[in-house]
Amino acid sequence: MKLVLALIVLLLSWAMPFSSEAAFCRVLKNQTICIMDVQRSAKYHWEYRVAVSVDGVEQPIERYNCRDRVRVRKDGTVVQFEPEDWGNTVCRIVQPRSRR
Repeated sequence: MKLVLALIVLLLSWAMPFSSEAAFCRVLKNQTICIMDVQRSAKYHWEYRVAVSVDGVEQPIERYNCRDRVRVRKDGTVVQFEPEDWGNTVCRIVQPRSRR
């Protein structure tokens, strides 16, 4: 009985993601961008609050407006997405396929 219980615990521990595997990462312009946490706005389905790390350094949480292609920094500064900006990558990853 103890052996069966030990096997179940072992199998369940392999099924749970490790913290490094929980983040979604991409390489863009020689930088590794990882999405650490995403919260969708209840009022505006095209807006997301996203915690990102760039090359292992966590960035402050920013709002990504995927409709207008802008991100709003913590201080309120609005920054347009550049053509090869990682904001485009974030929106591509977090938006459901039906809204792209």
